[in-house]
Amino acid sequence: MIPRRKKRLAWVLALIIGVAAALSLILFALSKNIDLFYTPTEVLEGKGKDLTKPSVGQRIRVGGMVVEGSVSRDPKTLEVSFRVTDTGPEMTVLYQGILPDLFREGQGIVAQGTLIEPSVLKATEVLAKHDEEYMPPELAEAMKGIKHVNPNAPDYTGEKPESKKPEGY
Repeated sequence: MIPRRKKRLAWVLALIIGVAAALSLILFALSKNIDLFYTPTEVLEGKGKDLTKPSVGQRIRVGGMVVEGSVSRDPKTLEVSFRVTDTGPEMTVLYQGILPDLFREGQGIVAQGTLIEPSVLKATEVLAKHDEEYMPPELAEAMKGIKHVNPNAPDYTGEKPESKKPEGY
């Protein structure tokens, strides 16, 4: 082999090894920052065919409904404790901070944090879900005086409007 080709081959191999090493380090770093989503039943009973449970100390997201009568607030601090369920067992969520405006008992939430016990999550963020019928208060107030007209409804003469097709159809 010509010495010039040997040098090129060495540079190409070094480049491939360097890119592979950098890519493996990036993937390893990203795997530590993944927050997996669980329901309370999956946290306590396991997820998937092999029923894998998250380990204590793992960062996860838990979604479910806030159990009625389970919200307790510390009057001196912003610490809140509540239970979350889906259809099965309940788990406790501890949170320090201001909860979202839509948070209430019986409402769907997603809490992100660290599992400190098999059934207790120390949340760093709580997100309140809303249904598709939700409308911001400002928009609801602005729309109070507006009457919605259905384009397929009969007009004031009692006749349904005819749909006009472009010529050529």
